[in-house]
Amino acid sequence: MEKIKSHLGIILTGLIVGAVSVVLVAFGNPLNMGFCIACFLRDIAGGVGLHRAAAVQYIRPEIIGLVLGALIMALAGKEFKVRGGSSPMARFVLGFCVMVGALMFLGCPLRMVIRLGGGDGNAILGLIGFILGIFIGTLFLKKGFSLKKSQPQNRVEGTLMPAVAAALLVLVAAAPAFLFFSQEGPGSMRAPLLLALAGGLIVGALAQRTRLCMVGGIRDVMLFRDWHLLMGFLAIFAAVLVGNLIVGAAGARGGFTPGFAGQPVAHTDGLWNLLGMVLVGLASVLLGGCPLRQLILAGSGNSDSAVAVLGMVVGAAFCHNFGLASSAEGPTGAGKIAVLIGLAVAAAIGGLNLNRKK
Repeated sequence: MEKIKSHLGIILTGLIVGAVSVVLVAFGNPLNMGFCIACFLRDIAGGVGLHRAAAVQYIRPEIIGLVLGALIMALAGKEFKVRGGSSPMARFVLGFCVMVGALMFLGCPLRMVIRLGGGDGNAILGLIGFILGIFIGTLFLKKGFSLKKSQPQNRVEGTLMPAVAAALLVLVAAAPAFLFFSQEGPGSMRAPLLLALAGGLIVGALAQRTRLCMVGGIRDVMLFRDWHLLMGFLAIFAAVLVGNLIVGAAGARGGFTPGFAGQPVAHTDGLWNLLGMVLVGLASVLLGGCPLRQLILAGSGNSDSAVAVLGMVVGAAFCHNFGLASSAEGPTGAGKIAVLIGLAVAAAIGGLNLNRKK
């Protein structure tokens, strides 16, 4: 009984995150994309004009809510600790690489689970690649990989990312003419602002409290046979699957549609779905957490994670400005080259940051 109680928080968090995802889809978010960190950061990059792909431009309130929810929970739990200065450029580049891989697959680890819960068979290959990438990352960890210890910093450093999130909230609410709002495509599909913000706040607070992280979950199983964190993502899958079956039976937006072809905002190139998520898994292990975890840490005062998030935003803009991102038609030639380069860069960062014994 005590063992079950120790896992109850992470399981409940996963169930709530999955339910929030289904609700956001039912109220307007893209199908199989109730919550996707990579996709939503890409949309934000487009919303502020960093890229001009008209179909994916919108300041997503869910991301704002994640950061602010994590901030509120960290302050309430006296866990708001401002630290940073640990290999910032390496973290920026790794964040960039994470986005290159995610936009090859068309989703972050969270969306991968959501896609599985929606019946998207392409996400199975993504999951295999993700596990493989994490396994490669653990080999670097076993050899002593480290981006060095972060140091306490001025409190201002820790408040800048939440301040940026608050500024973005003001902008999306005011909708000034200089912002970009998609009129078609995934960026035009969005839940009402207050509902999306509330969903982000809930997920951000719970993820901060429970340390929800899929990379950490699979890594801990591989290294320590510890299933605690992974239970959260198993719960997300279960909640999304059941939720999709319910809304599908009710005729609401969403539902469970098993198969490979015709899945929303997805392509069927299995090799590059796999390799894209290999890159996401490897780079995320080296960063110390998945894209969701990086946002939560950034909201909790960690400026190293804030730098990684900025790398993801710049990576998203770069991918769309230079034709690296995949589409429903499949990956681009430039995108394939970028993933291979990203794998080499991530491996080089891993190899050059080993603490070798003299």
